[in-house]
Amino acid sequence: MMELKGRKGPALTLDEGSVLDIGACVVGRIDLAPGRAIPDDGDPRIDHSLEGFMFTCGPDHIRHPEPVAGRSGGRYPLHGSFSSHPARDVALSVEGGDTTCRASVDVTLANGGSARLDRCWRLNGETGEVSLTDTVTNTGTTAFPAFLMYHMNLGAKNFDDGVRLEGAMLDGGGFPWAFGEGDGGVFCVPAGQGGWAQVRLGPIAAIGGKTLVVRFRTDTLPFLQVWRNQAAPAHVLGIEPVSHRWEPREKLSELGEFVDLAPGESRDYALSFAFV
Repeated sequence: MMELKGRKGPALTLDEGSVLDIGACVVGRIDLAPGRAIPDDGDPRIDHSLEGFMFTCGPDHIRHPEPVAGRSGGRYPLHGSFSSHPARDVALSVEGGDTTCRASVDVTLANGGSARLDRCWRLNGETGEVSLTDTVTNTGTTAFPAFLMYHMNLGAKNFDDGVRLEGAMLDGGGFPWAFGEGDGGVFCVPAGQGGWAQVRLGPIAAIGGKTLVVRFRTDTLPFLQVWRNQAAPAHVLGIEPVSHRWEPREKLSELGEFVDLAPGESRDYALSFAFV
């Protein structure tokens, strides 16, 4: 793990061994990552990633294991092929007060193809906002449908009854964080079109009443999925900008929502978050 820290904003640890995803996210003295208060998804590649504040799904699959067409016995892993691929050419720098970390990740896909992730984290020295820009390039010889989902997981032990989810895409503009019934719930909604979407979670008393503000591009991340799980030992809430609606691959294909990434082609994704 390496540290990304600036004059303002959270202190982050980045996992060089797995796609340069975020482990700890410390605001004040509180690490908002869920740690071991997570469900066991049965995939050893992502077990430690689930403990962290944010990890990345894709680029060839999201959400559920499914068979790989044309490969006998082959299955897409639960959260796609990204997890556990190490970062290379990691470069940390300070530019005009902003702290930046860049890296590339070479990915072997479940169907035998390959891709590259070029990733840039930037922590704004004036505002404390953290921004991420990602470019996924098909480095193989055949096209593949590109998927991407960012899992931003927070330890719900830090929430009280005053914490709310708010955003223009949510019913009524927002509701309490413990939505639904019982120990869990999940929904996926269109996030908007033509720019950037925003969702807010807070105020979080454990970090001085600050609110988490998440923004993401809607051209390549047109949906927002949110889930929570309070079934022991889990105690977590996830905010998840995602490229596709919550449907199986076959259904997405029927809807015409597969967008192939041809050899040499790239797709860009971006999000940001801040505690205000």
